Amino acid sequence: MAKPGFEQLVKENQEPLRRFLLNLCGGDSSLSDDIAQEAFLKAYLNFSSFKGDAKFSTWLFRIACNSFYDHLRKRQLPVEEMSRPGVIYSASSEQIHSPGLRNQELYLALSQLKIEEKTAILLFYMEDRTLKEISKITEMPENTVKSHLFRAKSKMSDYLKRIGYER
Repeated sequence: MAKPGFEQLVKENQEPLRRFLLNLCGGDSSLSDDIAQEAFLKAYLNFSSFKGDAKFSTWLFRIACNSFYDHLRKRQLPVEEMSRPGVIYSASSEQIHSPGLRNQELYLALSQLKIEEKTAILLFYMEDRTLKEISKITEMPENTVKSHLFRAKSKMSDYLKRIGYER
């Protein structure tokens, strides 16, 4: 039997959490679904310990990040393994301006980032999280989050320029 209010909170946060994990896992939907399911289960089992110091979604995303890192440790993969650079290729300007390829280029640009940078950029731009929320989710100081965002934007911009994408 669901705990009071938990079911509604899951409904509100399911799509954003799955989207975040899918991007964090480099598009591996099976892995991201497994980690999301694990995060929801842990949140359910520990719902009574949720104090409300932060939003439920912040607490849930923190659990999901921990689950993601647990997965890396179990597989004994270094964090960098999940964020190894993708293949760099050049596309014609006509191809770059097609919506499908633009999204692909963004995903390839994301693959150039360290996992901390990728986490920060996904939470800030795709999930509209504040610096304070990202700090709580990642357990990094806000200034460190700012540094990761700055480096991530710079790396992504350099990568996109290198493959021929200009504004």
